[in-house]
Amino acid sequence: MLVGVLAGCGGEEGHQAAADYGEALFQDARLSSSEYNTFSCATCHVTTAEVPAGRIDSGHTLYNVAARPSWWGGNETQLLDAVNFCYVNFMRGVTKLGAEEPRSRALYEYLARISPDAQAPALPFTVVKDIQDVPRGDATRGEAVYRAACQNCHGATHTGEGRLTDLASVLPEVTRDYDRLFPGIPHAQVVIEKVRHGPFFGVGGNMPLYSTEALSDADLGALLMYLGL
Repeated sequence: MLVGVLAGCGGEEGHQAAADYGEALFQDARLSSSEYNTFSCATCHVTTAEVPAGRIDSGHTLYNVAARPSWWGGNETQLLDAVNFCYVNFMRGVTKLGAEEPRSRALYEYLARISPDAQAPALPFTVVKDIQDVPRGDATRGEAVYRAACQNCHGATHTGEGRLTDLASVLPEVTRDYDRLFPGIPHAQVVIEKVRHGPFFGVGGNMPLYSTEALSDADLGALLMYLGL
């Protein structure tokens, strides 16, 4: 729980105003002061009980998030630490959000508002320790996976039209650089590394990683087939 997060909220109206501010922060990439950040919390998380059809996010839905006992597959037991994991690693936050900051308190009020239950189970987040190649799947399914999981950030294949930022690579054209950047490594293996480990081995930029719950090996194999890898 965010330490001291409710201090000074000023009664029910104060809670409501703070939650409204928190919702605005949730939707806004400017939560991070980095000029290079284009992610908001909403980029990777929905807030509904069920994930809408046609969307595959790296992050779980945040419905009931404040009622969970832990986050990030049990690796974080304080909600603010879980928030800061995203904020620093993916949103390019320079320093962690402090428990007493108005932004932290407001975010908590919003997350509490979308957490109607007193208790909710922790959600699994399984990280692939050592990446391996995966069997290729159906390209038609791969196209659907691309649209649901990749297109919001990377834009249309081959052109990047509609991508979130010019810093997002154009797929699959970016793989033309892989022989120079990653000599001797199969192109598909580089993509798998980016998907499964995100930025944590210096390969995936600030791309959030996909757990096996978020993206199965079967869907990853279909995606690779669609990309011609």
